[in-house]
Parts: sequence; C-alpha cells; structure tokens
Amino acid sequence: MTHSFAPHLSAGTSLPFDIPTDLLIGDAWSAGNGERIPVINPSTGEILTSVANGSVADAMAAVDAAEKAAASWAATPPRARADILMACFRRMIEHRDALAELISLENGKALSYARGEITYAAEFFRWYAEEAVRNDGELATAPGGANRILVQYEPIGISLLITPWNLPAAMATRKIAPALAAGCTCLLKPSEETPLTALAIAQILLDVGLPAGVLNVVTTLEPGPLASAVLHDPRVRKVSFTGSTPVGRKLLHESADQVVSASMELGGNAPFVVLDDADLDAAVAGAIAAKMQHGGESCIAANRFIVQSGIHDAFVEALAARMGALKVGPGTSPDTECGAMINQAAIDKIDRIVEAAKAEGANVHVGGEPQRGQGFFYPPTVISGIDRQSPILREEIFGPVASITRVDTVDEAIAVANDTEFGLGAYLYTGDLKAGLCLTGRMESGMIGLNRAVLSDPAGPFGGVKQSGLGREGSHHGLREFTEAKYVAVEW
Repeated sequence: MTHSFAPHLSAGTSLPFDIPTDLLIGDAWSAGNGERIPVINPSTGEILTSVANGSVADAMAAVDAAEKAAASWAATPPRARADILMACFRRMIEHRDALAELISLENGKALSYARGEITYAAEFFRWYAEEAVRNDGELATAPGGANRILVQYEPIGISLLITPWNLPAAMATRKIAPALAAGCTCLLKPSEETPLTALAIAQILLDVGLPAGVLNVVTTLEPGPLASAVLHDPRVRKVSFTGSTPVGRKLLHESADQVVSASMELGGNAPFVVLDDADLDAAVAGAIAAKMQHGGESCIAANRFIVQSGIHDAFVEALAARMGALKVGPGTSPDTECGAMINQAAIDKIDRIVEAAKAEGANVHVGGEPQRGQGFFYPPTVISGIDRQSPILREEIFGPVASITRVDTVDEAIAVANDTEFGLGAYLYTGDLKAGLCLTGRMESGMIGLNRAVLSDPAGPFGGVKQSGLGREGSHHGLREFTEAKYVAVEW
C-alpha cells in the first residue's frame, strides 16, 4: 500500500497528482517499515498528514538504486538531461500557486513569500538546464611545450543532498538541479518538518521523464545515523548540506573517513549596515525586505542592524512604524505579511533572545511578546539600544526581530559587522557608491547587498566564508561542485 496526500487548496487551484508521502527508492514509492512522521501546519498546530520514517536500511537501498542508475545517467547526453530539467521548470511554473499553498501549509510562511520561493526554486531547473550543455573543458599547452593539457569535467558520483525546512522548494532544487545537470545520481534527505514540497518536486521530475534511481528521496526522524551510514559507503562521493553550523561540523567529520567531497551552506548572522549618507526611505524598505523574507526564517535574513548615529533615530522610528503595520496571520491567508514560525521551539528561542535583550536594558519599539492562541506566531519586533557585546548579536534569531546597534563612525560599523564567526550574507546602505564598493572589500561575507536587499539569484554564487560554509551553490560554480576535473597529458 502506498500513501499520498491531497491538500485542501484554494478554489481553482490544484496539482495534477496527489502528493506521495512514502520513500522514493529506485522506481517505486515505498512505505518502508510502516512508521510515520506527522507533518504539522504551523498556522494551526494541526496535523496535515504523515510521511514515511525511513531507516538506515532504506537509505542504503536508495544508494543501491542510485548506483544502478549512475552509469546510464552519466552517459545521457547533456541536451537530454537539460530537456528534463527545463520540463520540470515549466511544470513548476504552471503549478506555482498550488505549490506555493503547499509550502504555506507545511511551513507557515506568507503566500507572497511562498510564491516567490517557487519562482526562485524553479529557476534553478532552468538555469542548470542551460548550464548542463555548457560543462566546458579546457585545452592548454604545457609551459615547457612538451605536451598538451586536456581537462574534462566528469560527474563526481552519487551525492547525498540534505535540505532544511525553511525553504523546502528552493533548498531542494538548488542541489538537485546542478547534481542532475552534471550527471550525478542522488539521495535527497529533506527536513521532516517540511517534506511535502520536496516530495511533490520529486513526483514532477518523474512525471517529466527522469529515469528511475536518478533521484531518490528518504524522509527520516534519525538523520544522524542515516547520514553517517551513507557517508561511510565508498560509492557515495558527495554531500551537499544546508543547515546549522553545529550539524555541518558533524557532517564534515563523517565525510572525512571516506574523504567525501563536502559542500556546506551553514549558519548566518547577517549585518545590515546603514550609514549616515544613506537614503532613509530606501534603507527602511531594504530593511523590511532583508529582515522579513520568509518571516525572518532565512539564513541570509538581516540579523544585526548597525546604524550610524546621524540617521539612527529616524531609521528606528520609520522601521518600527513599518514593522508594526505588517499583518500577522496564517500563511495561506492572501493578506498575511508575516506568517507562522515553524514550531513552538522556534517561538521559545525567539522569546528567550528578546527577553534577554530586555533584561539588558534594550528598548522595545514594537512587538516583543509571543502571540498567544492557535498556531506558532511571533509579531514583527524592533529593539534598539543593543550593546555590541550583547548575546543577541551572537545568535541567529531566525524570526521577525530587528535588533539595532548605534555606531558613530564608518570604521566602527564595519568592525561591528565583522565581529562574528559567521560570514554568509551582509547588507550595506550608503549614498556614496564608490565608498560603498570600497567598503564591501572590507566586509567579511560571501555575499553582500549594496543598496539592495535581495541577494539570492540562480546566476549568482551563493555561499559564505568563515563558519558559514564551504563551496558555492548557483551560477557555474554550483555545477562544478558536482564534478571532478580529469586531466589528460597528451602530445600530438
């Protein structure tokens, strides 16, 4: 018996299939050992459905299936692989509204952000459909003239893809698309909090002609043992992980035993720097966009607002007014601007961080208390008077809380921005473009928005420095993460 889920969507909105809720292993959906994982709607706290709880044995069966499909998929012409990816792009765009509602149901985020996520997620299939046919090699003459240097980029091999709950579509496609474009077969382990979107995308890929075993999907409540077993199988040559830095460290240790190539997109602590000469309206609009993307539950959401003294008070007043006006409600409601947080643990963490800041004397301008009642809601919050040594500046909030620190000089602003072990995303607002470009060279971050609050783009290399990760996703760099360079010395 196989299991599926038919979500209750808005009138006139539907998917052409019920969403499979079992394990995808090879050419079949499997219930595994029969154990199930409940999937909760964060807006209500109610159970939507359940998915299979995969075991280590299920994961190893998925590796077997990936190995069986590996040679033929690697030998598939790039254009044929590209056609499948492009067909998946079109199918996702065709069903964008339904997929967005699915995200809002299992994740809680506002529909506007969910729609944006589906558009962004689908773009990875289009981008890598185009990159698949441009996996160019190299030919050069050795400096001594003795031979030619021929370099080809081949699929790295079976890949373990581990994705988080906060962007269940985009984090999956950002890994699946380059892996498939490069010719790799995969095992996807989506978050047990938001597995339905990934399962829907897997079904779409099958529907547009992806061969059996190229993509396998295993959901589980025991990700640690499962990942360890997979990474100790010598057939597995790649792990791509998005999640917290502590878990990333563990996976790096696990990867070391078999010397598995690892790409890690880990935690962030994004600074949002506003200098005195910034356009106030643009900076506040950017702050809302950078802070409230996906309800603040994003690794590149602005986490620390660092504002120069001359514009500080006006910025705080304007930001508090804008944040306080945002409508909080269920993700699937059309007028919601800030949806639910993922679970009660997320609410408890945000509340702990905010209460600690209050105890230190910080000023709460709006919000600052959990919203009681059904579902997991925390209102948009603005806090100022944050001391630069405060713990709130050390921890990734992952919620709709803007903490503001006043600084006097540009040098001080950059020093505070860099005072973190993380370096994923950063934002800088200034009226002097030349000076801003110079300052980006001093900011310790893998990605910087200069007078711009949107960083993510399939054509841009997404990734961080310091303890925010290793490697890049998106752009041509993302394809290279799933290839090995083979060098042939030849003379003619």
